[in-house]
Amino acid sequence: MADDGKYYVVKKKALPEVLLKVVEAKKLLESERAVTVQEATEQVGLSRSSFYKYKDDIFQFHDNTRGKTITYVVQMDDEPGLLSGVLKLIADYKANILTIHQTIPINGIALLTMSIEVLPDTLDVSEMFEAIESRNGVHYIKMLARE
Repeated sequence: MADDGKYYVVKKKALPEVLLKVVEAKKLLESERAVTVQEATEQVGLSRSSFYKYKDDIFQFHDNTRGKTITYVVQMDDEPGLLSGVLKLIADYKANILTIHQTIPINGIALLTMSIEVLPDTLDVSEMFEAIESRNGVHYIKMLARE
C-alpha cells in the first residue's frame, strides 16, 4: 500500500498498543528521561525496529494543532445551561470560537457544529475534547476537519 499522505484522527482506545508505546518512547526522548532510543524503547517495552518504523507516522493530537482551525460536531441533550457550560469549557482551555451553529432540538437532542481556533496559549485540545465528551448530557463529540 503506497503512502498517500492522508491523515486520520483516531481515539486512543482504537490504537494498537505498539503505536501507543511509540508515543510514550517519543515523550521520554523529548523530556530527556531517556538519552537514547534504546533506553526509551526498553523503558516502554518496545523494539527499536518498531519505534523507527512508526516514529514519523504518529504524534499526539495536541502536538501539531497550534494555529489550526478545528471543526467538530457535538450531539447533546437540549438542557438549559448545557451549551453555555460547553462554551465556558472552551474558554477555560483558551481556544477561540470562530463559528457555532446549533440545530433545532428534535426529541430533546441537538447537534452543535463549531469551529475553534487553537491559539499559542490554548491548553491541551485532546483533554478539552475529553472534558466536553464527559459532561452530563453530551452524547458524543466528533472532529470533522482540521485545517
